[in-house]
Order: sequence, then C-alpha cells, then structure tokens
Amino acid sequence: MLKSLTAIGIAFLLLLGAGLFEWYFVNDQFESFGQELSTLYQKADEKTAVGEDAKAVQTSWETRKEKLHVWIPHNDISRIDDYMAETVRLIGEKNYSLALAKLEIMLHLTKCLPDTYKPAVENIF
Repeated sequence: MLKSLTAIGIAFLLLLGAGLFEWYFVNDQFESFGQELSTLYQKADEKTAVGEDAKAVQTSWETRKEKLHVWIPHNDISRIDDYMAETVRLIGEKNYSLALAKLEIMLHLTKCLPDTYKPAVENIF
C-alpha cells in the first residue's frame, strides 16, 4: 500500500514537473519571438522594414521551431510558418498594410498559444 502511494506520488510529481517545464519553455520561446515580431511590426508601421529584417525574424523562428516541435503540435507551428512566409514576401514587396495584418495575427498567436500549454484545469480536462 505504501509503495503504491509512493509510486503514485512520484508519478504525479514527475508529470507536474514536466508540465511546468513545458509551459515555461514554450512561454519563453514565444515571448522572445513576440518581441522580435513587435520590433518588425514597428518597422513595418514606420515603413522602414526591408526584406532582410523579415528574413532575420523568419530565420529566428526556424531555429525556435526545431525545439518547439517536441512540445507543441505541428499545426500550431505550421500556422506561424505560413504567416511568417507571407509576411516576408509582403515586406519584400513593400506592401506594409497587408504585412501589418499578418504581423498582428502572429503577435496574437504568440500570446494565445503558450496559454494552451499551461498546466491549468481547463487544459487538463
């Protein structure tokens, strides 16, 4: 009986630890990416962004997503990939109004997606 309770307790603590680590890691990655997007958004709003700025943010995202594939589903990553590719093209063509719309969507995703991986009651049940 004591061994069973101990095993259950250890399993619970391991799951809780893994859940907290996942949330912290995902949150940290999206927070950093969100800051990069905010900088690009400001440049695009001022119409000073160039294709190289957008490609630098895209390269940063490519590096991050390699680590994020372990923790979050491919669909969430693919959605940001799509918007990022469109943004690079739009900024390269100096179509800032549409690029700003795509950047706003990605900024919203960087705030919403990490919360779906937070160890909370609504995410467990």
